[in-house]
Amino acid sequence: MRKIEASMNDAILKCQNWQKDNTKVIYSPERKASYVHLYGHHIATVGDNYVELYSCGYKTATTKSRLNAILAEHAIAGECVFQRKGEWFVHKFVGQAGTVPVFVEKEFEEGMILS
Repeated sequence: MRKIEASMNDAILKCQNWQKDNTKVIYSPERKASYVHLYGHHIATVGDNYVELYSCGYKTATTKSRLNAILAEHAIAGECVFQRKGEWFVHKFVGQAGTVPVFVEKEFEEGMILS
């Protein structure tokens, strides 16, 4: 994880406003959520028990990297955004099979929510 992404996640965890270069976190105490922006575009909302994802039409390596850094810290282990043949997909947790977590592959959708 890049240093800027670690600092971004730290601000989210501490419910603080933060900005560095092209990445910004705005915490809303009323909604108890952090809003993450990349180049001024809202790419994620992180609440107490959910992460909402956006690409804003910019399916770039940097956007995907920021989203995966957020998911690594604030979602269920194993949830991630990945790319295949130019299309974005998400590994989404759907439950447990005994002690084994079960994931499905879903096409990335603007505003999709992961727990």
